[in-house]
Parts: sequence; C-alpha cells; structure tokens
Amino acid sequence: MSLHDELKRRRRELGFTQATVAERVGMTRQQYQRLERGGNPQLDTLELAADGLNARLMLIPIDKWYQVQALLEEGKGGSVPLDEDPWQGLLDRDG
Repeated sequence: MSLHDELKRRRRELGFTQATVAERVGMTRQQYQRLERGGNPQLDTLELAADGLNARLMLIPIDKWYQVQALLEEGKGGSVPLDEDPWQGLLDRDG
C-alpha cells in the first residue's frame, strides 16, 4: 500500500474528512487532497499531515519491516499487556 493510500486509510479510520485534516494542520483542503492523490510533497508537509492524523512517519530497516508488520497486525486483535513491550529490541542493530 502506498503512503498516499495509507494517509487516506488512516483519515477514514479516524472518521475525518479531508477538510478536517487540513484544518487541523493549517493547510488547504486542496493541499491535503493532493497528498492523498499522489502528489510529491516535501517531508515537512508529510510530517504535518501525519500529525493531523495522530500518526508518525518512520523509516524502518527492510530486515525489520516484516517483524514490525507482524506486530501491527497482532495489535489489531487486542491490547498488549501493560507489563510487556512488544517493540523492545525490535529495531536494535544486533536484534
């Protein structure tokens, strides 16, 4: 799934319109619409949009990507006990 699709998916998941996200971050609806349609934004614009969607951008090493995906999928089914940290050591260089 592309980053543009992820923005749209997250927005819909939150029940926001494009105008709502744009207003939350101080851009026009047209600017935000271009992000979802495949525009080529600057990094700070993407970070701003992510903030409006209560999300963060992150670079994940390829060799750790599948582990991160598995944790995210696992998390959809329920919550992690408070005494466990599923991310512990995941992105360590040695792990």
